[in-house]
Amino acid sequence: MFNTTAWNRIRYGLYAPVYDLVAERAFRGARRMALGQVTWQPGMRVLLVGAGTGLDLPWLPRDVELHATDLSPAMVRRLGQRAEALGRDVQAEIMDAERLDYPDDHFDVVVMHLILAVMPDPARGLAEARRVLKPDGQLCVMDKFQADDRPAGLARRGLNALTSAIATDITRQARPLLEAADFVIEQDTPVMMGSLFRALLARPA
Repeated sequence: MFNTTAWNRIRYGLYAPVYDLVAERAFRGARRMALGQVTWQPGMRVLLVGAGTGLDLPWLPRDVELHATDLSPAMVRRLGQRAEALGRDVQAEIMDAERLDYPDDHFDVVVMHLILAVMPDPARGLAEARRVLKPDGQLCVMDKFQADDRPAGLARRGLNALTSAIATDITRQARPLLEAADFVIEQDTPVMMGSLFRALLARPA
Protein backbone atom coordinates (compact mmCIF):
# COMPACT_ATOMS: atom_id res chain seq x y z
CA MET A 1 0.00 0.00 0.00
CA PHE A 2 1.31 3.45 -0.93
CA ASN A 3 -0.25 5.18 2.10
CA THR A 4 2.77 5.47 4.40
CA THR A 5 3.94 8.01 6.97
CA ALA A 6 6.93 8.98 4.83
CA TRP A 7 4.79 9.52 1.73
CA ASN A 8 2.21 11.51 3.71
CA ARG A 9 4.93 13.82 5.01
CA ILE A 10 6.11 14.45 1.44
CA ARG A 11 2.73 14.89 -0.20
CA TYR A 12 1.28 17.20 2.46
CA GLY A 13 4.42 19.29 2.27
CA LEU A 14 3.69 19.63 -1.45
CA TYR A 15 -0.01 20.34 -0.83
CA ALA A 16 0.63 22.99 1.85
CA PRO A 17 0.86 26.06 -0.45
CA VAL A 18 -2.54 25.33 -2.04
CA TYR A 19 -4.26 23.44 0.78
CA ASP A 20 -6.31 26.40 1.99
CA LEU A 21 -7.63 27.10 -1.52
CA VAL A 22 -9.12 23.61 -1.57
CA ALA A 23 -10.07 22.97 2.04
CA GLU A 24 -10.92 26.29 3.70
CA ARG A 25 -14.25 27.13 2.10
CA ALA A 26 -15.27 23.55 1.34
CA PHE A 27 -15.07 22.34 4.95
CA ARG A 28 -15.85 25.55 6.84
CA GLY A 29 -19.38 24.56 7.77
CA ALA A 30 -18.46 20.96 8.59
CA ARG A 31 -15.66 22.07 10.93
CA ARG A 32 -17.93 24.51 12.72
CA MET A 33 -20.68 21.90 13.15
CA ALA A 34 -18.24 19.27 14.44
CA LEU A 35 -16.69 21.60 17.00
CA GLY A 36 -20.15 22.81 17.97
CA GLN A 37 -20.91 19.31 19.33
CA VAL A 38 -18.18 19.61 21.97
CA THR A 39 -19.15 20.69 25.49
CA TRP A 40 -16.63 23.47 26.01
CA GLN A 41 -15.41 24.76 29.37
CA PRO A 42 -12.92 27.58 30.09
CA GLY A 43 -9.37 26.42 30.62
CA MET A 44 -9.68 23.12 28.77
CA ARG A 45 -6.47 21.68 27.32
CA VAL A 46 -7.17 20.91 23.64
CA LEU A 47 -5.14 18.94 21.11
CA LEU A 48 -5.64 19.28 17.35
CA VAL A 49 -4.20 16.13 15.75
CA GLY A 50 -3.26 16.47 12.10
CA ALA A 51 -4.11 20.16 12.36
CA GLY A 52 -2.87 21.07 8.89
CA THR A 53 -2.74 24.83 8.34
CA GLY A 54 -4.98 25.51 11.33
CA LEU A 55 -8.35 25.82 9.61
CA ASP A 56 -10.11 24.80 12.86
CA LEU A 57 -8.71 27.77 14.79
CA PRO A 58 -11.46 30.31 13.96
CA TRP A 59 -14.14 27.97 15.38
CA LEU A 60 -12.45 27.21 18.71
CA PRO A 61 -13.15 29.06 21.98
CA ARG A 62 -10.58 31.64 23.01
CA ASP A 63 -10.49 30.59 26.65
CA VAL A 64 -8.87 27.17 26.09
CA GLU A 65 -5.25 26.01 25.97
CA LEU A 66 -4.43 24.97 22.41
CA HIS A 67 -1.89 22.42 21.21
CA ALA A 68 -1.59 21.28 17.59
CA THR A 69 0.38 18.66 15.70
CA ASP A 70 0.98 17.80 12.08
CA LEU A 71 3.31 15.45 10.24
CA SER A 72 4.33 18.12 7.70
CA PRO A 73 6.74 20.91 8.70
CA ALA A 74 5.25 23.11 5.95
CA MET A 75 1.76 22.68 7.42
CA VAL A 76 2.99 23.52 10.91
CA ARG A 77 4.66 26.69 9.65
CA ARG A 78 1.43 27.82 8.02
CA LEU A 79 -0.51 26.95 11.14
CA GLY A 80 1.80 29.19 13.14
CA GLN A 81 1.24 32.03 10.71
CA ARG A 82 -2.54 31.60 10.93
CA ALA A 83 -2.44 31.50 14.73
CA GLU A 84 -0.44 34.73 14.80
CA ALA A 85 -2.84 36.44 12.39
CA LEU A 86 -5.80 35.37 14.54
CA GLY A 87 -4.10 36.38 17.77
CA ARG A 88 -4.20 32.79 19.08
CA ASP A 89 -1.59 31.23 21.33
CA VAL A 90 -1.02 27.73 19.94
CA GLN A 91 1.74 25.31 20.85
CA ALA A 92 2.35 23.68 17.46
CA GLU A 93 4.63 20.67 16.97
CA ILE A 94 5.75 18.45 14.09
CA MET A 95 4.54 15.05 15.20
CA ASP A 96 3.24 11.72 13.91
CA ALA A 97 -0.39 11.20 14.98
CA GLU A 98 0.37 7.52 15.52
CA ARG A 99 3.17 8.35 18.00
CA LEU A 100 2.07 11.34 20.07
CA ASP A 101 4.73 12.77 22.36
CA TYR A 102 2.37 13.66 25.23
CA PRO A 103 1.69 12.05 28.60
CA ASP A 104 -1.30 9.82 29.33
CA ASP A 105 -4.59 11.47 30.39
CA HIS A 106 -3.34 14.93 29.39
CA PHE A 107 -6.07 16.54 27.26
CA ASP A 108 -9.71 17.45 27.85
CA VAL A 109 -10.52 17.45 24.12
CA VAL A 110 -8.80 15.78 21.17
CA VAL A 111 -9.83 16.98 17.70
CA MET A 112 -9.22 14.75 14.67
CA HIS A 113 -10.55 16.45 11.55
CA LEU A 114 -9.85 14.94 8.12
CA ILE A 115 -7.06 12.73 9.41
CA LEU A 116 -8.50 9.28 10.11
CA ALA A 117 -9.07 8.73 6.40
CA VAL A 118 -5.48 9.60 5.49
CA MET A 119 -3.26 8.09 8.20
CA PRO A 120 -1.70 4.69 7.41
CA ASP A 121 -2.99 3.07 10.62
CA PRO A 122 -6.12 4.81 11.96
CA ALA A 123 -6.51 2.23 14.73
CA ARG A 124 -3.11 3.19 16.10
CA GLY A 125 -3.93 6.88 15.76
CA LEU A 126 -7.15 6.43 17.73
CA ALA A 127 -5.32 4.39 20.36
CA GLU A 128 -2.95 7.32 20.82
CA ALA A 129 -5.86 9.76 21.04
CA ARG A 130 -7.43 7.50 23.66
CA ARG A 131 -4.17 7.38 25.61
CA VAL A 132 -3.63 11.14 25.84
CA LEU A 133 -7.31 11.91 26.51
CA LYS A 134 -8.51 12.24 30.09
CA PRO A 135 -10.99 9.59 31.27
CA ASP A 136 -13.80 12.17 31.09
CA GLY A 137 -12.46 13.79 27.90
CA GLN A 138 -14.09 14.27 24.51
CA LEU A 139 -12.97 13.13 21.06
CA CYS A 140 -14.18 15.26 18.14
CA VAL A 141 -13.91 13.56 14.74
CA MET A 142 -14.92 14.86 11.33
CA ASP A 143 -14.09 12.91 8.19
CA LYS A 144 -15.40 10.94 5.23
CA PHE A 145 -16.55 7.41 6.01
CA GLN A 146 -17.98 4.39 4.28
CA ALA A 147 -21.40 3.44 5.73
CA ASP A 148 -21.01 1.50 8.99
CA ASP A 149 -23.41 -1.25 7.95
CA ARG A 150 -22.02 -1.75 4.46
CA PRO A 151 -18.35 -2.64 3.97
CA ALA A 152 -16.75 -1.37 0.78
CA GLY A 153 -17.34 -3.50 -2.30
CA LEU A 154 -14.74 -4.76 -4.73
CA ALA A 155 -14.95 -1.73 -7.06
CA ARG A 156 -14.61 0.75 -4.19
CA ARG A 157 -11.65 -1.15 -2.77
CA GLY A 158 -10.00 -1.11 -6.18
CA LEU A 159 -10.51 2.63 -6.55
CA ASN A 160 -9.17 3.10 -3.04
CA ALA A 161 -5.73 1.94 -4.16
CA LEU A 162 -5.52 5.17 -6.15
CA THR A 163 -7.36 7.58 -3.86
CA SER A 164 -5.43 6.56 -0.75
CA ALA A 165 -2.13 7.29 -2.51
CA ILE A 166 -3.02 10.79 -3.70
CA ALA A 167 -5.70 11.96 -1.29
CA THR A 168 -7.70 9.79 1.09
CA ASP A 169 -8.93 6.31 1.97
CA ILE A 170 -12.58 5.86 0.93
CA THR A 171 -13.24 2.53 2.67
CA ARG A 172 -12.95 3.32 6.39
CA GLN A 173 -15.93 2.99 8.72
CA ALA A 174 -16.38 5.31 11.69
CA ARG A 175 -18.18 3.24 14.31
CA PRO A 176 -16.06 0.09 13.98
CA LEU A 177 -12.88 2.19 14.27
CA LEU A 178 -13.98 4.26 17.27
CA GLU A 179 -15.59 1.41 19.16
CA ALA A 180 -12.56 -0.85 18.65
CA ALA A 181 -10.45 1.95 20.17
CA ASP A 182 -12.61 1.90 23.32
CA PHE A 183 -14.71 4.98 22.57
CA VAL A 184 -18.43 5.42 23.10
CA ILE A 185 -20.05 7.55 20.39
CA GLU A 186 -22.43 10.15 21.77
CA GLN A 187 -23.21 12.11 18.62
CA ASP A 188 -22.98 11.13 14.96
CA THR A 189 -24.07 13.87 12.58
CA PRO A 190 -23.93 14.02 8.76
CA VAL A 191 -22.29 17.35 7.91
CA MET A 192 -21.50 17.31 4.18
CA MET A 193 -22.33 15.50 0.91
CA GLY A 194 -25.26 13.63 2.41
CA SER A 195 -23.83 11.22 4.96
CA LEU A 196 -20.40 10.84 3.36
CA PHE A 197 -18.82 13.33 5.78
CA ARG A 198 -19.80 12.86 9.41
CA ALA A 199 -19.03 14.62 12.70
CA LEU A 200 -18.75 12.29 15.67
CA LEU A 201 -18.37 13.16 19.33
CA ALA A 202 -17.11 10.32 21.51
CA ARG A 203 -15.84 9.68 25.03
CA PRO A 204 -13.59 6.99 26.47
CA ALA A 205 -15.61 3.92 27.42
